Amino acid sequence: MQGKGLIKFLAILLGIVCVYYLSFNFVTSKVEKDAKAYAKGDVEKEKAYLDSMATVPVYPLFGFNYQFCKSKEIKLGLDLKGGMNVTMEISLGELVKSLASNTDDVNFNKALSNAQQQLNAGGKDFISLFVNEYEKLAPGKNLVDFFSNQDNAKLLKPNASNNEVKSFLSKEATSAIDRSFIIIRSRIDGFGVVSPNMQKQEGTNRILIEMPGVQDKERVHKLLQGSAELQFWQVYQNEEVYPVLENINKTLALTLKDTTAATGAAKDTTAKSGSKLAGLAKKADAKDSLSLKNNEAAKSNPLFAVLTPPTYQSENGQPALRPGPVVGWTAQKDTAKVNAFFKRPEIAAIIPQSYKFMWSAKPADLGVANTSKIFELYAIKVTSLDGKPDLGGEAISDARHDYDQKGKPEVTMYMTGDGAAKWKKITAEASADANNKKAIAIVLDNTVYSAPTVQNEIPNGISSITGNFTVNDTQDLANILKAGKLPAPARIVGEFVVGPSLGEVAIHNGLLSFVLAFVVILIFMALYYNKAGWVANLALVINLFFIMGILVSLGAVLTLPGIAGIVLVIGLSVDANILIFERVREELTLGKSTPVAIKEGFKHAMSSIIDSNVTVLVLGVILYVFGSGPVQGFATTLCIGILSSLFCAVLISRLIFDTLLDKKANITFGNKYTIHAFKNIAFNFVGHRKLYYTISSIIIVLGFIFYFKHGGLNLGIDFKGGRTYIVHFDKGMHTEDVKAQLAAVFPESETIVKTAGADNELKITTTFHITDSDIQADKIVENALKAGLAKTGVNYTIESNEKVGPIIASDIVYSAYGAILFSCLVMFIYIVVRFKKLNYGLGAVIALFHDVLLVLSFYTILDGVLPFSLEIGQDFIAAILTVMGYTMTETVVVFDRIREKLAESGKEDLHGKERETLINFALNSTLSRTILTSLTVFFVLLVIFIFGGASIRGFIFALLIGRIIGTYSSLCISTPIVLDLGEAKVKDKK
Repeated sequence: MQGKGLIKFLAILLGIVCVYYLSFNFVTSKVEKDAKAYAKGDVEKEKAYLDSMATVPVYPLFGFNYQFCKSKEIKLGLDLKGGMNVTMEISLGELVKSLASNTDDVNFNKALSNAQQQLNAGGKDFISLFVNEYEKLAPGKNLVDFFSNQDNAKLLKPNASNNEVKSFLSKEATSAIDRSFIIIRSRIDGFGVVSPNMQKQEGTNRILIEMPGVQDKERVHKLLQGSAELQFWQVYQNEEVYPVLENINKTLALTLKDTTAATGAAKDTTAKSGSKLAGLAKKADAKDSLSLKNNEAAKSNPLFAVLTPPTYQSENGQPALRPGPVVGWTAQKDTAKVNAFFKRPEIAAIIPQSYKFMWSAKPADLGVANTSKIFELYAIKVTSLDGKPDLGGEAISDARHDYDQKGKPEVTMYMTGDGAAKWKKITAEASADANNKKAIAIVLDNTVYSAPTVQNEIPNGISSITGNFTVNDTQDLANILKAGKLPAPARIVGEFVVGPSLGEVAIHNGLLSFVLAFVVILIFMALYYNKAGWVANLALVINLFFIMGILVSLGAVLTLPGIAGIVLVIGLSVDANILIFERVREELTLGKSTPVAIKEGFKHAMSSIIDSNVTVLVLGVILYVFGSGPVQGFATTLCIGILSSLFCAVLISRLIFDTLLDKKANITFGNKYTIHAFKNIAFNFVGHRKLYYTISSIIIVLGFIFYFKHGGLNLGIDFKGGRTYIVHFDKGMHTEDVKAQLAAVFPESETIVKTAGADNELKITTTFHITDSDIQADKIVENALKAGLAKTGVNYTIESNEKVGPIIASDIVYSAYGAILFSCLVMFIYIVVRFKKLNYGLGAVIALFHDVLLVLSFYTILDGVLPFSLEIGQDFIAAILTVMGYTMTETVVVFDRIREKLAESGKEDLHGKERETLINFALNSTLSRTILTSLTVFFVLLVIFIFGGASIRGFIFALLIGRIIGTYSSLCISTPIVLDLGEAKVKDKK
């Protein structure tokens, strides 16, 4: 084997990387275990312990702090951890109407309404739809009359064509989405979510947000759907505010001195020299330059123990207050404590009415190495009696990222006419004293994004904001400034909430199925292939280690479908070993020595291994591109697993075999019971092909009959829109009784009630108010649900809920169609190019459509018969594409054997009886590999089906029947079709 050194080097390097990334989970787990031990069930004490560890080094070798380690550990999806997944949609219709000054033109508003209806039905690009509709309703009229004004004169000329207006609106729409993303991100950061995930869904006006651990739905709704408020405030200088802060500090010291709760807590944490928290506090004090070094000083200066006034060293060497608007620096973990101090009644009474304290939006860059994030405190100056800001966001007409004369990033801000007049007055006051120029704070949602110092009066409403900015900073600030200009409303159109208890059950079931499936594979390989099986098992363990390490290093989120993907990869990864081992056994049967047989086995199996893995990898990529959420999680693990499996099964296992051969070890590829399995089989697959065609046709026809009987497919809310709730009752319930109670509270809507596992777990799906865009619609539906469930008289808990709006549903439908059709096209092209025969590609694609129809037929026939839901949603599409992958994997293995035999005979193709004999030979010679791979994957899926939990049972059922259909199709449909197509081609030529 060539390149042993390189393979060893790559394996060791990959192993080191995986160990490094997986180690963070062990570090954070130890810290959290210590926190639980310290807290003894007190949630607040446990949180306080973890907060105190945020900036403390906890990684023994590298000294990383807990906060850093937490950000690097493996991320669990909402279905495993609990939390909220929200899809927000920016209302472009309302944005366009706002840009047109809320015109009451009939044709304009009708065009907006029509465009929204087309978007709901699956249309793309709202702006294009609107312009097209307006041109139909008002031919010959120009849209520019609605949008051209003094504020956007530089962007849109008064005589602009409709195409130019369309371009202008598209840019404004993109800008609105970007601004909304920044605003929502800042709100999420302020909400305190651990490891939130936000993504703009490219090509749409939607933003996907995942918030692990969050359960307060109403608070999240208010947080995300509230209108953004941009404000401009004058600010106090540091030297003006220090006396106020000093007074607060003294008052706190006197107040807290006799507070028994506070002193008791201090004794608890510091009295015992052996206390872990005491030791950690000492370490934190030693590391943190912003903390006082002893507890006694902290008692006498409670505010200044957590808030440091900015200072510098003056000419006489003494510390002096630093000029500027920043009045304090505080570590991120202490901002809540400072806020609590300011809210205390005795402190609020001594803070002047004209003061309003606000934090910076981002951590400060203090130019010194520090493990904690430091936030800046500002003192806003309230100058009006009503407490309103000096200037609001409505004054901004535009803001752009730009560069100054020195090439440094800056922001250029443009005011409206009224805004420019107010801005002139404000900037004149701020720059009046040449020796003490003041700053203006730019505030969004009560958070200071920038506080530039005003150098001169600005009379024309055009300002440049400069500072120590990066390009990203100025782009973000420009978007924030524009946030006040006609913001597009953002609404929640998709939602998925999972309770923490449901997440714990999912983790338990997922891990149990994972371990059991893994053990099943190890036992089977060891029993069937003897010593060679143990080599495959070792490669399999290494493969699993690599997969987990790569997932963590890429920051991938592990979901329940992701775990299913890993388990499937384990089943599929033995496929390469089975292919190799079966070819080695063939060579041994020919009387070759073990070293030669191993060499030849790897050589002959390589083509089939590459082809089969490439086909599944292509499908995995298509899944990732077309899918979202759980489907993408499944696709991610599938793609990573295939690449890792290829490396381990082919290269690592070959390296192990060569090492054993060098040591003269006796390597066996079976035992007396298995070594002669599948020998001398000569089944006439091709001769019975008409029987197989008949069987498939009967099943498909039955599927159509039941399709019309049931009134169509059982589509999940992914495909038709709606809300789904998983409700746990204290006792078993009859679905029809619950449905009857809900009928009254969900009028004129489709409501479905099914069991979700046990009879006390019900899945309730309704379309009630699903098209209602009012932000109160979610609350209305949930109140109606609770009212209906209360009538049952049984205690219940809503453990999860999901919402999919009609626009998202239509997008998912078209994405599903696109994924399946595109997959078929890619497979067809790959097969034709790889095997250089059109009938091979056609046979493979016909088999793929055959498989999809059979799976759909079984779903339709068995829906309502089985004790679990057979809904067709996103996960079903993942299952269909995986089934297609199975079929393609097994089909190309047979095609490879046909190509190999044709090459040996020196012919390009055969016809008649010769071709029939060749195809039967190829099917029989690969039968052992087909059956063994199918059985291993089937048993893995069966374990997941039994132990994986109710939430993925329908998904795994699709894979189970797909596994059977895929095996049947590759043996009895796809290759015989190649024969019939070939014969038809010969007849056409004659």
